[in-house]
Amino acid sequence: MKQYLKNIVEINDNRKSRVFAYFIQALIFISIISFSYETIPDLDVTTRKVLRAIEVFCVIIFSIEYLLRIYVADHKLKFVFSFYGVIDFLAILPFYLALGIDLRSLRALRFLRLFRILKLMRYNRAIKHFTKAIALAKEEILLFLIVTLILIYFSAVGIYYFENEVQPENFSSIFDSLWWAIITLTTVGYGDVYPVTVGGKVFTFFILMIGLGIVAIPTGIISSALTKSVDKKEDE
Repeated sequence: MKQYLKNIVEINDNRKSRVFAYFIQALIFISIISFSYETIPDLDVTTRKVLRAIEVFCVIIFSIEYLLRIYVADHKLKFVFSFYGVIDFLAILPFYLALGIDLRSLRALRFLRLFRILKLMRYNRAIKHFTKAIALAKEEILLFLIVTLILIYFSAVGIYYFENEVQPENFSSIFDSLWWAIITLTTVGYGDVYPVTVGGKVFTFFILMIGLGIVAIPTGIISSALTKSVDKKEDE
């Protein structure tokens, strides 16, 4: 019985497994659409009842799926604390926490329902390749993040000393300057805070040049890792 359920619940090359996977994916999409539709103001009572019924049905199925995955897992605790195990748990947690409570009043719990979209990662091959690529390049990505944080702090310190005297309201401290550093290094440039001194403008020019490189680096890292992931898959 356990092996039979395992062949259905886990992704295998058989008809029942594919039907189960498509069914869960369809429910995920329905749940996401329902979740989004709930945010429309002034919905009538009937519509809210229908949305609630959809939510209850989806949670029941997701709960059964979660329990079945625990049941068929060879190492149950390992699955529970694995990435997909945590995602499956968070997908149903808001419903049970909010039993007897109006979920609309608990915005944080409603937000947790968004984790259901991550359940799709289990069934999408492209996303699987992406997650494998992230795992392969985790050291490079970590190094990139550390260097980026150092550059953000360096930029915040630099612009603070250039602009603090003339714009104390926008650059009152290094912590306030961090916002400028982030939007400048990411080349977003909202325009809400900007340098007015000559030194600040020159400094900004160099930070923008560095920012262009920062945007491009992770793309190269992940592209290289994706290529390695695909080649590794073909070799297998």
